Amino acid sequence: MNEKVKAIQSNSRSELRQLVRDQLQLLLEQGNLEGAKALLVPVQPVDIAEAIEALPQSMQVIAFRLLVKEEAIAVYEYLESTVQQALIEHFKQQEVREIVDQMSPDDRARLFDELPAKVVRRLLEQLSPEERQTTALLLGYEEDTAGRIMTPEYISLKETFTVGQTLERIRTLSTTSEIIYYLYVTDSSRHLSGIVSLKDLVLSSPETTLGEIMTRDLVYVNTDDDQEEVARIIQRYDLLAVPVVDREQRLVGVVTVDDVIDILQEEATEDIYALGGVQSDGDNYFQTDLFTVARKRVVWLLILLLTNTVTGTIIKSQVGLLEQMAILTAFIPLLTGTGGNVGAQSSTVVIRGLNTDDMRDLGPGQVVLRELGAGALLGLILGSLATVWAYGLQGNWLVSISVGISLVAIAILASVAGSALPFLFRALGLDPALMSAPFITTAVDVIGVLIYFSIARFMLGL
Repeated sequence: MNEKVKAIQSNSRSELRQLVRDQLQLLLEQGNLEGAKALLVPVQPVDIAEAIEALPQSMQVIAFRLLVKEEAIAVYEYLESTVQQALIEHFKQQEVREIVDQMSPDDRARLFDELPAKVVRRLLEQLSPEERQTTALLLGYEEDTAGRIMTPEYISLKETFTVGQTLERIRTLSTTSEIIYYLYVTDSSRHLSGIVSLKDLVLSSPETTLGEIMTRDLVYVNTDDDQEEVARIIQRYDLLAVPVVDREQRLVGVVTVDDVIDILQEEATEDIYALGGVQSDGDNYFQTDLFTVARKRVVWLLILLLTNTVTGTIIKSQVGLLEQMAILTAFIPLLTGTGGNVGAQSSTVVIRGLNTDDMRDLGPGQVVLRELGAGALLGLILGSLATVWAYGLQGNWLVSISVGISLVAIAILASVAGSALPFLFRALGLDPALMSAPFITTAVDVIGVLIYFSIARFMLGL
């Protein structure tokens, strides 16, 4: 087994994860628990969590019980919520209490969000009074806010403390505080008044007071700030953590960069799902049963199906025109497909810009005008090529010009719609990502077909 462990350690990180998963399942199937335990010793908690998630459910509990207590707690925080719930159901009451009690408060609150209310009440009763109070504090804030994701485990100090006193306090509290690289200075009423970095502390003489070296120009967030805004602030100012204050400017917690990474991944996943017309409820899509997968995707598909019937109705209303010039039908897919792609591009860049705050110097009108210009330029380029191609296909200049002009008009329409509708959704208090590519494509299809037939009828005099 030692040879296998050394072989695993010599591989790249991705290969290591795969080898751990394969070897762990093989050893458990063979009943070699000692070998499985030795296999996990040099592996990081996050990789162990991933390996356990890949196991059949009957083996997950066995693998988790092989871990020592301290490592088990760290691994548990990385597990998917569905796996966490499944493990809780198999644990004895004492095991549950020990794991949940020693989880970081923000991870514990996130777990409680996923569990049934009855289970949460039972777990809260098993927590120590201090941890129960801390968890209740976090659960009292709105979901997806700074208050909900913050940790109340931080080190706060007074301005009158000397560097020597502060270092001694850090030694005392380091085991109970999640972070020690930032130290927060508060007054007698717990109002945040300054911040001291660990670097400044180490470089100062022991007799220096914190009031002399602390930074008073603070960056902080409020408990009701949206978690995406918190992530942007940490990213903007290159912070490892940001303090959280309540409405009275009292320090109540800290949001750390590892929480922000989770937020960014979660929000990016939600936006990508929304752009694809898939409902997201926070669960792992690829670990969800097929009926739930179908439910997540069918809503938008039904809306798009009904919307596309309008396109069919428009085509049906132009039967007379198509009977006289059937070649017009051949260019419908070209026009609708190109228009949908142009609109999808505009909506994607605008939605991304809204999420990353890249457009903070531009107003909605400027963005829409910019996209209108881009759409017109794209339409002229594509329309010219389409005109030549259409003439080469059927030899009628009037039909070819109709196709080219229609493509210019549709490209402009698609760019304006794709850039303006996300702003409209945001103004209505909805997620701009809901104005997704499938919706834009379908809307442009409907209006684009109508524009095409109108221009063709005019050009052909029919």
